Amino acid sequence: MGCQREIVKKIVGKDADYVIAVKKNQPSLYEQIEQLFKQAIKTNGKDLKMSAFSTKEINRGREEIRNYLMLTDVAERIDPLQKWEKLTSVGMVESVRAVNGKTSVETHYFISSLWNDAKKLAEAIRSHWAIENSLHWVLDVTFKEDNSRIRKDNAPANFAVLRHIAVNIISQNKSRKLSVRSKRFLASLDEEYSNELLEAIL
Repeated sequence: MGCQREIVKKIVGKDADYVIAVKKNQPSLYEQIEQLFKQAIKTNGKDLKMSAFSTKEINRGREEIRNYLMLTDVAERIDPLQKWEKLTSVGMVESVRAVNGKTSVETHYFISSLWNDAKKLAEAIRSHWAIENSLHWVLDVTFKEDNSRIRKDNAPANFAVLRHIAVNIISQNKSRKLSVRSKRFLASLDEEYSNELLEAIL
């Protein structure tokens, strides 16, 4: 979480906005935001600046509804010590999926510097998810990440970081017009190209 605060400082320092996911491994912040949204829903946003937005997608028999709710001007309630720079709002996304007659619901929470615009919040979150899904696809196709048998201790997390670094290095190299998979294969055969990739991070 300390690392995330440093990232937020850098983003704000560039006069940019941020939207950061809050996970359950941040129990105090997560619970405060969860309770705040429960109160907002129960009272229909009484005494709170609230914005809402919804999307609906139907694709190959799968229906997904996403409800976005944003509460603004809440920093004093969840961050009275101002540990998060420019924290202005919190967001909630409720994803309702219906596939083959089965319905599942997922809820995600976010902190943000955005002001009272649930649609803009939705655009930021969907953009982030699109990048994550794209990266996951590359990691699975190129590194067979989903088939990895690495299970012990911190090894899975450590190797995930190494794969991310490798994908970033390969993707940033423009000296060859090849796919990430082809560049990786070429690097395993060509020491000169492998050194070229490594020199980019020195």
